[in-house]
Parts: sequence; structure tokens; C-alpha cells
Amino acid sequence: MTAEKPKKSSFISGPISAEFIGTAIAKHQTKTSIGAHNIFLGQVRADEIDGKKVIAIEYSAYEEMAEQILYDIREAAFAKYELTCLHIYHSLGMVKAGEICLFVFVSAPRRKVVYDALQFLVEAIKEKTPVFGKEILEDKTYIWKKNT
Repeated sequence: MTAEKPKKSSFISGPISAEFIGTAIAKHQTKTSIGAHNIFLGQVRADEIDGKKVIAIEYSAYEEMAEQILYDIREAAFAKYELTCLHIYHSLGMVKAGEICLFVFVSAPRRKVVYDALQFLVEAIKEKTPVFGKEILEDKTYIWKKNT
């Protein structure tokens, strides 16, 4: 009987820094069975809505539910693909245009697997996870969106 993997928090307060991403990648250099990594970085866009620029997104979530869904998505990916490691991080709170709000990182012995797994993961996260974004416009008005 195998022990269930512990659930890790997937949420980070504010933007996901380049240092955080770099450290996550560097930690995997000792895992020599890995032959390929792939990452997805979601960045807040400075879209224009009704002539006003988006300057930030304020993210919120039903955290307990979202954590369970992200855990289920992870487990589905491990069952479907031959992965060595898989990490998902999403911002909560204010993230300015140009900053990173989603970081998905997969590792496997072979490269094709990481491409397929990453696409599966990002689409599942966007479709299923109760994360909401309040787009803040330059005039301080806002627009609510699910999984922006």
C-alpha cells in the first residue's frame, strides 16, 4: 500500500517572482532521472477594455475547494503521463500587468511527455479551478472574470 502524497499549497500571495521560478527549476538539477522540463508562465496582460487599459488583476479563490481541485488535476496528470515532478502555483491578491500569476512546471524522463502533460494541466486548471480575477482598469473601475 502506497502512502498518499501530501497536499501542498498552490497559492502564492501576489505575483510569482522570477527568483521563485528560478529556485524551483534549480532544485531539480539533482534529480538526474529527469531528461526534460517544461514550464507555463501566465502573465497579466495590459488589455484594453472600452478604451481603458488593464493595470492589474486582483485574484481570489474558494481556496479549500480550489486546492482540492488542483490536487485532483495533479493526480490525474500523474496517472495519465509518466511524470517525475509536477508543480502548480497561482497568485492570489494583486498582480500588476506584466507580472506572473500562474506557474506550472512539469518534469519527466522524456521530452514529449512534458509537452502533452503541460497542455493538459493548463487547460484543466483554467476550466475547473474556482479562481476569479477582478481586472483593475486605469480609471480604478473593475471587471470580474473567472480564471482570467
